[in-house]
Amino acid sequence: MEREKRMLVKHLIRLTFLVGITALVLVWGACPSAGQDPPDQTPPPEVVIGGLFDITGRTSDLGRDYAQGAVEAVMYINANGGINGAPIRLVSKDFGYDGAKALKLYQQFKHVNKVFAILGWGMADTAALAPHLGKDRVVFMSAHCDPELTDPKKSPYNFFIGPTYTDQARLAMHYAKDSGGRKVCFIYPEHPFGQGPLAAGKDYAQKLGLEIGPDVVVDLRATDASQQLLQIKEFAPDFAWIGGTTPSAAVIVKDAAKLGFKTRFLINGWGFDDKFPELAGQPAEGRALGLMSVRPFGFDAPGTKAIRETIGERTYSLQFNKAWASMMVLWEGLKRAKRPSGPTLKAALETLVNFDSGGLTPPLTYTPQDHRGTTACGLYGIKDGQIVLITDLNIERKSEYLGW
Repeated sequence: MEREKRMLVKHLIRLTFLVGITALVLVWGACPSAGQDPPDQTPPPEVVIGGLFDITGRTSDLGRDYAQGAVEAVMYINANGGINGAPIRLVSKDFGYDGAKALKLYQQFKHVNKVFAILGWGMADTAALAPHLGKDRVVFMSAHCDPELTDPKKSPYNFFIGPTYTDQARLAMHYAKDSGGRKVCFIYPEHPFGQGPLAAGKDYAQKLGLEIGPDVVVDLRATDASQQLLQIKEFAPDFAWIGGTTPSAAVIVKDAAKLGFKTRFLINGWGFDDKFPELAGQPAEGRALGLMSVRPFGFDAPGTKAIRETIGERTYSLQFNKAWASMMVLWEGLKRAKRPSGPTLKAALETLVNFDSGGLTPPLTYTPQDHRGTTACGLYGIKDGQIVLITDLNIERKSEYLGW
């Protein structure tokens, strides 16, 4: 009996030892070798981003290419590692350039989709959401370059990639002065977008010693601007700032040519685009100069290669490049954010210094004190019916111009 007990004890000890060794081997086999990451048995979580686009509204002729640029950029990002292995899921919504609808969709994004970052579009959606973003801690990147959104004390979660509308006017005045201009005037619509840069542009022109002539108001839907332009014919400005959109800008340039003006026109970023050469025709050559925050579609830049790899031979407008470049900025910020969220993404974006968007924009810098991504942009003209780069403009990033 004693002998049987001793044998049973030895058997249990041996069994326990074998079980322990087996368990140790299993644990050892499951552990990574030195320097290796543990295998991830589950798919990486996705990063959900909202997209507010104008597909059917009054700016849809531009908004559709912008929306497509965002979609294609996300495809490229996901094909190239995503957010540290996690894919982006872009939840796209058409707000039809309706601010009230944009706000309603924003609530859906926040409560249903749980997004902490949104790629938006223009003035309507940006203005509707601006009062809510800081409180909700949602990062909002858009193509609306309102200078008031650059002061983090007032708009801590707003970002964009271009120079502000007011800095565009300052850049234009700087070019006018450097080009030997002495007299300037301002042509604009009675619309917040057109009137917004006036104070900054005139202030800068005065500091440069430029003489400012009478203002000229031209409606965004104008089909003829001859009578309005006659108001400045006697003043004969060397340069005139146009603060409208592409159709009205083209009308102004054509009618100025008919009236025999020698004036050269400096056109804001929403008044000079891929459609301008066709709309303005031959009078634009040598007379029209446009400021654009991104390189035109197909421009010879490193980022164009990535775009071509994604879309093949399809062609779009420069609005496509705006969305693509904006997504490249968000991608970099999301990769830098340890645990992507509104606050961590905001903080990560504020570490970008001279960020290269693939040459589609000037180098971009954001800080906790200043959300002006850049105070530079390209100046373009028309040659043989094609948009050509004249020069790149830049002005000093002065703190006194932050927010206006």
